Amino acid sequence: MRELFRTNASVSSERRLIPNRWDLFAILFVFSLLVLLALAAKQMSVPYQLGEPIVISLSPSHLPSYALQSVLRMFIALFFSLLFTFTVGTLAAKNKHAEKILVPVLDILQSIPVMGFLSITVVGFIDLFPGSLWGAQCAAIFAIFTAQVWNMVFSFYQSMRTLPTELRETADMFHLSAWQRFWRVEVPFAMPGLLWNTMLSMSGSWFFVVASEAVTVSNQTITLPGIGSYIAIAIQQRNIHAILLTILVMLAVILLYDQLLFRPLIKWSERFRIEQSTVAQTKNSWMGNLFHRTFLMKYVGIFLSYLGDKWINIKAFRYKPVRYQKTSTKRWNYIILSVWYVALFFVVSYAVYFLWDFVFSVTALSEIGIVFKLGLFTACRVFAIVLISTLVWVPLGVWIGLRSRIAEIVQPIAQFLAAFPANLLFPFIVLLIVHFNLNVNIWTTPLMLLGTQWYILFNVIAGASALPKDLRQATDNLGVKGWLWWRRLILPGIFPYYVTGAITAAGNAWNTSTVAEVVTWGSTTLHAEGLGAFIMKYSADGNFPLLALGIGVMALFVVTFNRILWRPLYNLAQRKYQLD
Repeated sequence: MRELFRTNASVSSERRLIPNRWDLFAILFVFSLLVLLALAAKQMSVPYQLGEPIVISLSPSHLPSYALQSVLRMFIALFFSLLFTFTVGTLAAKNKHAEKILVPVLDILQSIPVMGFLSITVVGFIDLFPGSLWGAQCAAIFAIFTAQVWNMVFSFYQSMRTLPTELRETADMFHLSAWQRFWRVEVPFAMPGLLWNTMLSMSGSWFFVVASEAVTVSNQTITLPGIGSYIAIAIQQRNIHAILLTILVMLAVILLYDQLLFRPLIKWSERFRIEQSTVAQTKNSWMGNLFHRTFLMKYVGIFLSYLGDKWINIKAFRYKPVRYQKTSTKRWNYIILSVWYVALFFVVSYAVYFLWDFVFSVTALSEIGIVFKLGLFTACRVFAIVLISTLVWVPLGVWIGLRSRIAEIVQPIAQFLAAFPANLLFPFIVLLIVHFNLNVNIWTTPLMLLGTQWYILFNVIAGASALPKDLRQATDNLGVKGWLWWRRLILPGIFPYYVTGAITAAGNAWNTSTVAEVVTWGSTTLHAEGLGAFIMKYSADGNFPLLALGIGVMALFVVTFNRILWRPLYNLAQRKYQLD
């Protein structure tokens, strides 16, 4: 340990383990952050009995506290989303037997609306923490988790499957174990795309924060202190001033965590680009500069890096030569896999039987036709939204991604727009529809577009940013321009990222339909014909058989589209457009 500090310490006698003025600012910042987190955790842990009303005040003085609690829920959910991503995404990418199960399951799960997850889990979480608000808090965090995790998993899975051949060969040459390969090669390669999707997940959290913090299930309303419940009360009371104030607070919060967290992470992720030529570096963040100028905090960082290296190179996970597998061992593996697939078949069959019996024991079979008809209405909206988003944001995303300076400016703006909850536009949409007697089925669709388009934009920016500069310079030197430039360089380069964005955009559009097909402003509520409105109606009524039918049909639509359209495109991206 002494050698570690000797090698990283400067020859100058002035650089000692004595804090300088920058250390004081850094320590003050870290201490303030810990105090705020502790304060928010204390406010989230108050005693609570089911049925007890929680008063949400529209006073501006309460907004900072509400914002702090909402952001803490988002970051807790983000931690579990990253943990889920690293485990499930890796398993799906590396094990073909697990992939056959996990990918369809992920397709189904991303199609289940936030309200569906809440309806299923809220009672269980409340029973898990009797007499405490943490039950409802965990239900809200789980709902936010379901709004964050799917695009992160698919991004990481796509990166693992399209790992360049030279990186695989390098890992083999250095005899890296699977554990070391994961942290030294695969995670760094996936980091740029994963980081952009993490930012998108945080923005997506804001979109569903109203559904997670102010939810009605089985005629039981639970409103947690937070921005989401504040927005819900403001809409209910038609308080335009409170809505405008919420927009300003959201903008301030997004800019804060962008500057404090994501901007330094983007600068840090530049080291993981695959380049054979000099890369135009983005400018340093002020937060990174602050910690770079410190003495004491820099040694804390060195110590944490030392612990990270020890963790990656832990003896139990080091490289071990692969021995020849005996025929008997292969036979046992075949038997185990056979038993696994047979057991899986029976589990799935029982689940389908249980769901069928649960739904149609109290529901007429004629409801299936009605629900499928509503699903087709929502499917048309989803298809239109993905098509419009592709035509608009692919060229703009490429233009932004190829210009790091522009990306720096656009990133916080795009984060804010992606985070903007559609609920805040309900007053204007309702007033426009009522005043001009517009078609509800058409003019509520832009609310779905508002939360969906960013999945394509962020992934296209990540794909364009990841293009090696030497390939771009080669096409410039050869005079490749126009459609040939798009066909030979850009479209193949961003295709895996675009497919990931399109899959998650389509899944999010189905999810968003539950919010966008039912718009409320005060006592005025407009319902568009669609599966989302069907699910919202029976979720609020507590009719679980019809709710399960709606969610099941939505999952069936999503899986069918993924199998027919998106999964073949995904396989094409892995087979033909892998960066070698």
